[in-house]
Amino acid sequence: MSSARDADPPGERPSTGSAPISQRKSDHLEVAASGSADFRRSTLLEQVTLVHQALPELAEDEIDLRTEIVGRELAVPLVVSGMTGGTDEAGRINRDLARAAERAGAGFGVGSQRAMSEHPELEHTFRIRDAAPDVFLIGNVGVVQAREYGARHVGELAARIGADAMAVHLNPAMELIQADGDRDFRGAARAIGELVEALPIPVIIKETGCGLSPQAARTLRELGVAAVDVSGAGGTSWVAVEARRAAPGSAGQDLGHELWDWGLPTAVSTAACAREGLEVIATGGLRSGHDVARAIALGARCGGMAAPMLRAQREDGERGAKRAIDRVTQAIRTVTLLCGARRAADLATAPRHIGAELSSWLRDLGT
Repeated sequence: MSSARDADPPGERPSTGSAPISQRKSDHLEVAASGSADFRRSTLLEQVTLVHQALPELAEDEIDLRTEIVGRELAVPLVVSGMTGGTDEAGRINRDLARAAERAGAGFGVGSQRAMSEHPELEHTFRIRDAAPDVFLIGNVGVVQAREYGARHVGELAARIGADAMAVHLNPAMELIQADGDRDFRGAARAIGELVEALPIPVIIKETGCGLSPQAARTLRELGVAAVDVSGAGGTSWVAVEARRAAPGSAGQDLGHELWDWGLPTAVSTAACAREGLEVIATGGLRSGHDVARAIALGARCGGMAAPMLRAQREDGERGAKRAIDRVTQAIRTVTLLCGARRAADLATAPRHIGAELSSWLRDLGT
């Protein structure tokens, strides 16, 4: 659980002006943790069957789980994906998860820093360096906000929390369902290109539950982006989250229910982005180490999890999150050995069978 040293500093409670955005962040946490906005269809990762090797000629302690993402080595191929910030509870969650990730050698990301940009009194809910000084930390800002802020301000947001990389999230589907969401996504590609050129740290492009298509991956590569977080369909549907938050009988609620399952399955998006030569963090519905191994087999550098880690933290704070990370790590190690591979990264070339539905997707998209 969170300790006394994690208490929020005096005088840093949200002001009245920050109440609406803080309430939205609280709503997001509650809905995501409840599972009531999960996709009703699959990630398609279960369509990847890795071939069992009965004579692996390996010892468990020989298995190497190290991976590299944007020039940073991780001890395990896992990122605790960005999901929150902007409330006192979110600050405690971030510190617990960051500490657990650091102890395991995994990466960690915060949620959208728009809250701290617009309400500086919320900045403490994103600061985790006092708790996890060495964790690979990924900042987070929306592409529409990045377009408006400009590269200098985005760089300042990253620097203020000591981020090692900056995720720029794309979320048009979620915004179109949200009553006060953005409606104009023009200039996003140009803004991304400017950030890649100007920021002193790597830029990671992140979707929010709908996945990245082959066309989007190609455009990002042409803009100089090196890494993506695919955040595909199959886990938490952020369209559904906004439908849950919408006023009963509203147009947003109706549209959100209609488009609840919108998006590209995580397995499809992972393969598509890897084929374009991008470094891939596979997120969106990964629930186990086996899922992470399947994603690596499709070309991901590592997997990412949000909701499972949030639920583990809620059950038992940092200890719960660390146990969840350890379970995932052990499963990756076991699957790697059972495939006869010495390194988790070698799963990308290990024998596998791809099921009919995923094969059809990949064939139709030329992946």
